Amino acid sequence: MITHFLAALAVALPGSSLADDVQIDNVLSHLRAFQAISDTYGGTRAAGTPGYDASADYVAARLREAGYTVERQVFRFDHYRELFPGRLLVDGKDVGTVATLTYSADGDVTGHPRKVGAGCMNTDFTDFRSGGIAVVDRGGCTFAAKAANATAAGAGALVVVNPGGSFAGSAGVPQRIPVVGVDATTGAAVAQAHEVRVATSTESSRYTTSNLIAQTPTGSTDDVVMVGAHLDSVQDGPGINDNGSGSAALLEIALRMAAYHPDRAVRFAWWGAEELGLVGSRHYVGSLTPEERAKIRMYLNFDMIASPNYTYGIYDGDDSDRDGAGPGPQGSAEIEQEFVRFFAGRGLPYVGADFSGRSDYGPFVEAGIPAGGLFTGAEEKKSRRDAKLFGGTAGAPLDPCYHQACDTLENIDAVALDVSADAIATVITTFARPR
Repeated sequence: MITHFLAALAVALPGSSLADDVQIDNVLSHLRAFQAISDTYGGTRAAGTPGYDASADYVAARLREAGYTVERQVFRFDHYRELFPGRLLVDGKDVGTVATLTYSADGDVTGHPRKVGAGCMNTDFTDFRSGGIAVVDRGGCTFAAKAANATAAGAGALVVVNPGGSFAGSAGVPQRIPVVGVDATTGAAVAQAHEVRVATSTESSRYTTSNLIAQTPTGSTDDVVMVGAHLDSVQDGPGINDNGSGSAALLEIALRMAAYHPDRAVRFAWWGAEELGLVGSRHYVGSLTPEERAKIRMYLNFDMIASPNYTYGIYDGDDSDRDGAGPGPQGSAEIEQEFVRFFAGRGLPYVGADFSGRSDYGPFVEAGIPAGGLFTGAEEKKSRRDAKLFGGTAGAPLDPCYHQACDTLENIDAVALDVSADAIATVITTFARPR
């Protein structure tokens, strides 16, 4: 998609009464509720915390008041956190911090190192001395497989050696032994040492959280228009832009839509644990039968739609930008063009947004479901070109408080939020045809 202003080519849009009904003051009221919940529960609305549960309760209560039946889809997930950087001592010499792999166990282990190749087969650990430090090369299989084999052999810890420099990675699932990664130089020293100490400081727990699903009581259920936003924040902040903004806009649109009778049913979703790897949306898509997947005509995603140094990003369904990932599934280009039509009709600039896989459209795209939506920007810096188009500050992040404690009500651009909410309501109107 080429960037456009298109004021001279503006297309007259038909009136959208749903968009007219969605008022910015009401959207901001929902955001104030999310902020108050965060303030009450330690400054976060992260999945698995009381702040998330209270956010879900708020959304569910408003929906039920409007007459919706609300499904709370419960699922479990593993939550991991590194408390302090990992340390590695080789024959008593501290080599400094090392990369603690995600889901490493917490521990402080000293033992004799043994190089065991890739560590992808149980036979790699033949005659391994229990309590020793297993040293394996990166590659050949997953870190989870290496860790499982090392644990089964009785290793006290696992050191993964990268052929190049330092690296970060995930051990896949919570482990019972410390697992760290080192560069080639450190790896060689570890393999030749008499004694190695590996120290990690982590915590990993199993939590329960939920998605919220609500669908209009009328409209065809054979070609559903599905619309979603993640409700959880990161652990370090209240997440008012990321993604209170999308959640609040979606909630207000659902409340106003309760008075309409769409030809196609509209299914609204507020996802849990997006910040931990799209866990909620993956759980939902994975739970669908092939027949149920086929009945979802499209999925529209709204994650961060009020960034303070915003651009209006439309997901590039046809990959005409030739930037990053390829096009979305067939039908995604149609969604893109409806958003283009909205912004062109208002004489507003817009840019393409890549299907990078960083938000909840990812599982739908992987399942072959057409997808689209809006995104006003995260940690990436605004270009000079975009500053000329949208205003704001070139060279500054689109959201300077991305994943931080300062992502509060003060981090919201009300103009971007208002425009985005109108665009969402208009495109839903186009595809669902409410009466």
